[in-house]
Amino acid sequence: MSLVRHVVVHGRVQGVGFRMWAEDLAERLGLEGWVRNRRDGSVEAVFAGPEQAVRAAIDACREGPRGARVETVDVAEGDAILLQQREGAGFAVLRTA
Repeated sequence: MSLVRHVVVHGRVQGVGFRMWAEDLAERLGLEGWVRNRRDGSVEAVFAGPEQAVRAAIDACREGPRGARVETVDVAEGDAILLQQREGAGFAVLRTA
């Protein structure tokens, strides 16, 4: 079963390599989607792929990379429209929104 989830990570998550870490994580798990910084200081991501892999990515985001201090992780259902914000296939790091 394929799953799409929209994730927003709050805390000290910018300036610690979170986006590159999330990109590497998604690629290792075989996920599609994107990640970007938000102007409010959070990091936003969309993960799409097999349910088990998406859930593993979300669980990993609760810890984040070394140096991050994750306070909360908001998870919502995603859809194809969210996924299409990136160009091409695979996983991408997008510009701050």
